[in-house]
Amino acid sequence: MDENSADPLLAAQLRLEQQRLTDLYAHLDAARARARDALERTAGPGPGGTRQARLEHEVAHAERSRRLARLTAVERGLCFGRIDPGDGPSRYVGRIGLLDGEFEPLLLDWRAPAARPFYTAGPADPQGLVRRRHLRTAGRRVVGLDDEAFDLDALEADGARTTLVGEAALLAELRRARTGRMREVVATIQAEQDRVIRSGLPGAVVVHGGPGTGKTVAALHRAAYLLYAHREVLERRGVLVIGPNPAFLRYIEQVLPSLGETEVLLRTVGELFPGLRATAADRPETAVLKGSLRMVDVLAGAVHLHQRLPAGDRRIAALDLPLPRRVLAAARERARGLRLPHNAARPVFRRAALEGLARVRAQELGRPWDEEEARHAPGELGAEPAVRAALDALWPLLTPQQLVGALLADPDALAPGLSPAERAALRRAPGAPWTVEDVPLLDEAAELLGSDGAAERAAAGAEDRERAAAEAYAHGVLQVTGQAGELDAAALAARHADAGPYRSTAERAAADREWTFGHVVVDEAQELSELAWRTVMWRIPTRSLTVVGDLAQTSSAAGARDWQQVLGRYLGTRWREERLEVSYRTPAPVMAVAAAVLAEVDPGAVAPVPVRTGGEAPRAVRVADYPAELPALLAPDGPGTGVTGLVVPDARLAELAHLGALSAAQCKGLEFDAVVVADPAAIRAQSPRGGNDLYVALTRATRRLTVAHHGPLPEPLRAAFEQLAAGRAGRGRAGKSG
Repeated sequence: MDENSADPLLAAQLRLEQQRLTDLYAHLDAARARARDALERTAGPGPGGTRQARLEHEVAHAERSRRLARLTAVERGLCFGRIDPGDGPSRYVGRIGLLDGEFEPLLLDWRAPAARPFYTAGPADPQGLVRRRHLRTAGRRVVGLDDEAFDLDALEADGARTTLVGEAALLAELRRARTGRMREVVATIQAEQDRVIRSGLPGAVVVHGGPGTGKTVAALHRAAYLLYAHREVLERRGVLVIGPNPAFLRYIEQVLPSLGETEVLLRTVGELFPGLRATAADRPETAVLKGSLRMVDVLAGAVHLHQRLPAGDRRIAALDLPLPRRVLAAARERARGLRLPHNAARPVFRRAALEGLARVRAQELGRPWDEEEARHAPGELGAEPAVRAALDALWPLLTPQQLVGALLADPDALAPGLSPAERAALRRAPGAPWTVEDVPLLDEAAELLGSDGAAERAAAGAEDRERAAAEAYAHGVLQVTGQAGELDAAALAARHADAGPYRSTAERAAADREWTFGHVVVDEAQELSELAWRTVMWRIPTRSLTVVGDLAQTSSAAGARDWQQVLGRYLGTRWREERLEVSYRTPAPVMAVAAAVLAEVDPGAVAPVPVRTGGEAPRAVRVADYPAELPALLAPDGPGTGVTGLVVPDARLAELAHLGALSAAQCKGLEFDAVVVADPAAIRAQSPRGGNDLYVALTRATRRLTVAHHGPLPEPLRAAFEQLAAGRAGRGRAGKSG
């Protein structure tokens, strides 16, 4: 639950937690002021006297600098949780520990033993807790709360059940308002999620669940649990969370501060290549081709086509230098024989070609080919601009963008193995924006191309020069101050080196395409193509994964149809599936309408079992003008109606953007109190997986669903609404006869 819900209970709890957070920040500000004062007392030159005194002064200054830096670094996400034991006061958990004036803990450091239950407690082992609360903050403001209740009976006895919000409030209401069987259902839900959360770090766990089953919540809590239980590994390597769209990542981002100082990188597939943020999608036929593993061979072939040979023997006229094809062919074969990436093999080709050309030139000039000639002649030739240009044209230095851009601009030349129709599907104008489906192509191209090492050598050289300059300066300072015999210049330079602004694990990982993570969470995983999965697996060689999805919600034409087919080539059978089969967020009337669509899309699929049997019946409303009539349908019916989402066909996004419209792809993973689905027939017809898109759109509602249409409803929807109407009529007659 968050601040957008017009819920008096939530508003009261938000005010309560805001008071606590304000108090914590006041203590943080006071601690910073004390640290700043202490730092200033050790600023400037140290005292005279012994070497030990000067060193102690320097150590104290460094330690106080680190203390102030730590206090400054926790400004964002200072406090993110609360634990309520059954036999004591609530305790708050955050990124750092804070004490009050009596040295009593106000805030537990997330790494402290006392904070452990925040990460490790679960329904099967509550570890003395009756509730765990997650706080979502923006700056110094509490914007959302979510509770997990471990002992509803104890909370009921204390009267605290009425203060529950979020998931716990929903489960408590389900259990309280129903029979003894509902208690069993709630226990089943908690047990299913607990099995997911407590799964170990090694291996892959597939969390398969339909709409409203809480699979994403369980997966994120698993990430939090792993980051606590294995923080030494995961702090160093980080965790990558891949979501279906930017809106979804913003939705879950506030859950992740509860992971403490451990770093989590949130990305869509379109953001997995550093420096790129692709959001546009290709046409279905293009997406299927680009997402196929066949593109690995297509790209490898395109790389080979960039390793050229002249049609015959040539000469560089300016130098009167022969370029025999046989010499260049031998150099190419030597470079290819090493099986290095293209750019890494490029220096090998150049050296072999220059050596061969130098031999040919020596023969033409009648010079003996001796050790002296072999040592100097290739280098002299390589310094000639005309020679460098000729060899660069034969084996160019390529970036992934250049390779993929050239392939898409001219597939006839660079993808001759594809059919004419496939080449037409790939072709697009040079300079066109990158699409989401291009990102795995770029990633694969980066693997095939590698680096020639020039950038790394330049960076290392610059670092060496900076280090030498710093040490020379430090040596001069020690000479002037008379401490040259007491302190080491290199150590002094290293201690005061300006390493630039601090970069978190997530920031470093985001900039490094070759970064490997300690764990990866893939949500809406059914949408990833075969090639996108290859991109993911490059980043997790340990294969420690949480895979979250529902095959019945697959919208992408290149998406998954079977988990073993997706994961088997990387994991064999070393993965297991946890199925969440109870939907506790989607009301039964809404699920009934959605299930009718699912039955047509995939007759073998089974919709989750809804346990919320009440709620408003979905309605179908005929409209003549969507822009004119939708605002009335989106308007709240009164206080407490919550947030309404509008889901429309892709073709109507621009037309209805002013109403905050989302496509089915954009609303993946999101939930709204109420949902208006506009033009369902167009959603169903917009792609080969349009029926899945419609199923997704219909299941975003947690309370109220409205379907707006201008023509006939798709057949499964028409039948479902007729059945609902008949059921209402039957209940009405039964009521009158009674």
